[in-house]
Amino acid sequence: MLEDKWQIIPFSLIPQWFLTIVKSYTPNSDGKHVAQILWKRGIKNKDELIAFIDPDVYHPTSPFAFGEEMKWAVKRLKKAYNNQEKVTIWGDFDADGITSTSVLWEGLGQFFPPHLQLDYYIPNRITESHGLNRQGIEKLAASGTRLVVTCDTGSTNLTEIDYANELGIDMIITDHHALPDTRPPVIAMINPRCLSTNHPLFNLSGVAVAYKLVEAFYQKLPDVPKEPLEQLLDLVAIGLIADLVELKGDCRYLAQKGIQHLQKQRQLSTRPGVAKLLELCKKNGDRPTDISYGIGPRINAISRIYGDATFGVELLTSRDIKLCHELALKTELANARRKEIQQRVYKDVKKKLSQIDLSTVGVIVLEDTQWDSGVLGLVAGKIAQEYNRPTILLTVTKTGNEAQAEVIKMVRGSARSVNQIDLYKLVDSQQNLLHRFGGHPFAAGLSLPLKNLTLFKEGINQQFRQKINNINYIQTAVEVDLIVTVVDLGQDLFRELKLLEPCGIGNSTPKLLLKNCWFDNIWNKNIEDTKRNKIQYIKTVFEIHDFSTKRGFPGVWWEHYKDELPFSKPQDAIVELYFNSYSKRYEVRLIAIRDYITDIEIDQNTNNDNCLLDWRNKEFLGKVTTKIKVLQECPKSWDELLKIYHQTQQKKLKLALAYNSPKYINSLQVWRQLLGIAKYYSRTQDLINIGQMRMKLELSDYTLKLGLATLYKLGFYCKIIDDKLKFVWNNKIANNAEKKVSQFLEVVEEEQFQHRYFSEISLECIQEKISTSNIKR
Repeated sequence: MLEDKWQIIPFSLIPQWFLTIVKSYTPNSDGKHVAQILWKRGIKNKDELIAFIDPDVYHPTSPFAFGEEMKWAVKRLKKAYNNQEKVTIWGDFDADGITSTSVLWEGLGQFFPPHLQLDYYIPNRITESHGLNRQGIEKLAASGTRLVVTCDTGSTNLTEIDYANELGIDMIITDHHALPDTRPPVIAMINPRCLSTNHPLFNLSGVAVAYKLVEAFYQKLPDVPKEPLEQLLDLVAIGLIADLVELKGDCRYLAQKGIQHLQKQRQLSTRPGVAKLLELCKKNGDRPTDISYGIGPRINAISRIYGDATFGVELLTSRDIKLCHELALKTELANARRKEIQQRVYKDVKKKLSQIDLSTVGVIVLEDTQWDSGVLGLVAGKIAQEYNRPTILLTVTKTGNEAQAEVIKMVRGSARSVNQIDLYKLVDSQQNLLHRFGGHPFAAGLSLPLKNLTLFKEGINQQFRQKINNINYIQTAVEVDLIVTVVDLGQDLFRELKLLEPCGIGNSTPKLLLKNCWFDNIWNKNIEDTKRNKIQYIKTVFEIHDFSTKRGFPGVWWEHYKDELPFSKPQDAIVELYFNSYSKRYEVRLIAIRDYITDIEIDQNTNNDNCLLDWRNKEFLGKVTTKIKVLQECPKSWDELLKIYHQTQQKKLKLALAYNSPKYINSLQVWRQLLGIAKYYSRTQDLINIGQMRMKLELSDYTLKLGLATLYKLGFYCKIIDDKLKFVWNNKIANNAEKKVSQFLEVVEEEQFQHRYFSEISLECIQEKISTSNIKR
């Protein structure tokens, strides 16, 4: 497994107008943390900033932005309404597909009587797989269906569309997956892939496209519906967030408004199925993660375990409380079973990978006869992230008639990508070897004859090598958004970061870096299902500590054991901050750890040491960090330039040696704390109480003053304001800085020795007095 790179995004100077706007939305804090993240993520325009934060300011795009295709779809629906034709919704079995079906079921149900003129069909995941199929179309034709509206599927099912037309069935395709080379013979093809990549509707998932069709029909026949269109928004949010699309433009707007409606629906109990799911997964429904970690996986688990996901629509749309509770419990048990199967398949995949030379593999392709097809997408996604390679996992099946000796061994499964690699194009390049295939750049489903598998593996890896020169180039960069301390964690920071939600692709959950930290109160256990049965799905809980406070902060590390957390040395940790609605407390979710690296070590290891900058480049100058040597005057020769470079390197080396010398092992921790305080408060521009600082470091007045003088030599200017200190970083390191550091360490060593010595003398005196007193008695 390849190591992740940690990319620490440099601190930016934020304009005051920007901070003022952010502050107006974060009344309990100054908003400086979330302002940094927003600015770094490229939101630097006033109107864009306000629209990003506040959905009530955003102007949603008209459904008729899809052009003639939407007009044709609405015209055909109106014809079906006027002629009382039977309409069937053809959905899909994942969370996006089930919510899409539910949106059309409730939305079109305002125009067509459910079960009389309106019906829905969801293929069985195990026996039918994704997309349209001939058997299903035949059933619909026999039932009298004259119009099929697909959702989250159908774009590339050209043969099946032709067959439906032969049987007298018109088709309206609503989908968001890849488009075919030529438009199929359908009434309308409503797919955001037809739009430009910067269009606000381009990233819509299947449920959002279905919602746009209903919205357009509402606008065409506004007097018919009895229920408001907005009642569908909670279902839209569930599907959008569960499908992991890029949440920007209308996607973000719909998700924001949908979460608001999810809260209202829960309070009013208008969706008992959704309310019960939230109760079972111990979520409130007020955060996107309540969907991505709660409702979404449970809806997906229905088809993964049972194959038939039809009851998922009942679960989301029925108002029968008893029925919804029964279906929710059935869904919860499916999710528990899914976790166990997923963990078993994951271990099998890891075992297979341990026997492969990955230096020769660009795309991981593995198959097994025992793997459950329902969890292959989940495991493939995890393996792709872990090994930094597109991953395809397949299970062996049979198709045909055994009695007629027409059985063909097939492999089918799921593919997941990583690092912006277009997986769809890679798989599509082997189309001549495939039986069925569909998806988008980051995820796909496929099937092919087993006899073609070897050629497929060779072909897709050859195609990968043509696109990517170096297989080992792929290293996931974990981007750190903020450097914080344990004392920063909690409600105020959580509420501030909540301004970024909903998070997802293109707007990831903020990653927080805790430096020089350690773990305590570590234990792990298997989770349990609703019947108290243990599931082989491990989690480790802990408290994380650093020198900013004496109190630890609770956290969890999913799918890891306690022995994987180091005990003996300080760590750097990347975490996400969240609220545990079950425990009613704020916690961190551990993302990654590594041995603690000092800033001096980072400076020595960074590639920026080899950069040359032209001082005249004013635009780039604003991005310069302390890790880059900037020359204000042009050297007259290469020898002079090399001399400057070597002087810089020697200064850093001497500082590092002084900083890490074993001679000062007892005082080293004090120095690290002092340096950490200076860095933190120079970055935040907060004030620190001198007395508290002295007590925390356990230093005398003299030694603390010497420490501040040493910091000054390292570029930290200290200003006294009343009884507090303000640190300012001036980016100037004195030539004798390493000498001052050594002097400070020597003084601290001596002071600590004296403190220990006199403490021992005092203890001996006390013991002697107690002994003398006892003798006198």
